[in-house]
Amino acid sequence: MIKLEFHKNETERQKAVNTYNLLDTNPEEDYDNITEIISGILEVPIALITLLDHKRNFFKSHRGLKFNEYPKENSFCKHAILKPKQLMVVKDARLDKRFHDNPLVKDYNVVFYAGISLISPEGFVLGTICACDTKPKQLTPFQSNALKSMAKQVIKLFELRKKNAHLKQAQIQLAVQNENLKNFAIHVSRDMKMPLSNIILTTDVLKQKYKETIDLKGLNYISNIKKVSLKLSDYINGLLSYYETNHIENYNKSITFSVNNLLENLLNLLSFNSKCVFKLPKKDLKITCNQVALEQIFLNLIGNSIKYNNKAQTEITITSQIKDNFAFFEVTDNGNGIPNKELDEIFNLFSTAENLDQLNNKDYKIRLSTIKKIVESLGGEITVNSIFGKSTTFMFSVNLNND
Repeated sequence: MIKLEFHKNETERQKAVNTYNLLDTNPEEDYDNITEIISGILEVPIALITLLDHKRNFFKSHRGLKFNEYPKENSFCKHAILKPKQLMVVKDARLDKRFHDNPLVKDYNVVFYAGISLISPEGFVLGTICACDTKPKQLTPFQSNALKSMAKQVIKLFELRKKNAHLKQAQIQLAVQNENLKNFAIHVSRDMKMPLSNIILTTDVLKQKYKETIDLKGLNYISNIKKVSLKLSDYINGLLSYYETNHIENYNKSITFSVNNLLENLLNLLSFNSKCVFKLPKKDLKITCNQVALEQIFLNLIGNSIKYNNKAQTEITITSQIKDNFAFFEVTDNGNGIPNKELDEIFNLFSTAENLDQLNNKDYKIRLSTIKKIVESLGGEITVNSIFGKSTTFMFSVNLNND
């Protein structure tokens, strides 16, 4: 048996192998399918996908063998990678001076071998895909090409696995960063609530106590301070609501209830006047889902419909239906509408709106981003259609099998 020295650039080659994190991993169907195909096409009992480690061959897939690694010094593959772009074929190892006394030949009766290198996009040899038989054999051109083609497919699987691993790691890092941002936002927002409340209270005290001694200009300054503070307070409450949505998502997950009863209860929580007409769905639905989450969705959408409406009479219509284990809802109003250029960004956390509410204030769309987050937690989607100055319709769904 002829012993070989290390492969040239062995250190760099080994580093390339390690980047795929495939050594000592469990069998996977995608790789086993390939060795099964090779075994069938080449009509051999043994087919292997091999990674060459420091002192061993690790078999990512090993059809026809009961073990998943073998000493590198005795492997055929160590010879195959010396000419990585060529298919190495040993018709009868018993007659080949390189292998005639090899333990694979003597102990496992490996007579025929055909293997080609697995080459990374950077040009490093990672291992081989090979086939073995217990009798002499010669490959047809079709079989040779099939083995070469399968080597390319194995590399594509390796690359896909590496990219998925990197993506998962990036997702983990992003989740950690988002959690840190969430905790920071909650902490800062809570710390700001008390000072803001004091500022708002102080402005009321100043106006009440010194209204006779402060001129009109000074009183306007105090009013502006209160107005800005209230707006900032509303913004902070919106942030807290967005980041604390998980408490809603994880509560009350499986309750059967009437949709119309839920809406009627919400009407009692909201202040309507004679200029507001509210139309319930014609057909009441009984559904099973997170009732608290659905209440929050309707409460916020109805609140927006009232807040952004400058018509003489506010009209809000809700429809509902069930289809394919989903409940579909629409909330339509005759309010101010949303400009077309804002529709694509309307559910983003920090997008701003040009249209004004009844108090002539611009609104940060934290409320809508919160709604979107809750809808998605229920396995649904939310979209919006709007005619600026005339009407807006929010359409959302709830997966009734989401629990």
